[in-house]
Amino acid sequence: MPHFIVEYTDNIKKEADIPSLLKKVNDVLISRSNLFPTGGIRSRAVELQDYRVADGAEDDAFVHAILKIGAGRSAENKKETCDELFEVMKDHFAELFTRRYLALSMELIEFSEEGTYKYNNIHTRFKK
Repeated sequence: MPHFIVEYTDNIKKEADIPSLLKKVNDVLISRSNLFPTGGIRSRAVELQDYRVADGAEDDAFVHAILKIGAGRSAENKKETCDELFEVMKDHFAELFTRRYLALSMELIEFSEEGTYKYNNIHTRFKK
């Protein structure tokens, strides 16, 4: 962990440069490897084709991100991480935001280890 999942409306696909956003997100999380082991970082995007925004009268768009982490980080660490990630999102979409109706949002989901199953040998590469 962590996992960063971003959903975005297909009407911004050509302008959104989602691969670049995911790299920026991973860079932030890697810079906090004392909180989040690099081998557990996952980021992914889901392009939405079926959605409705507000009254449906305009070609509105949205990007919603979820940061999923295991329990155990301090409130301060969680806030700092989320603040930085949301700033990355706002900066990434700043130009697009000036040209069209666009809603950006992000939420943090923290869960206990109970009920979570993991099998990962990627960590070994970063422990050398």
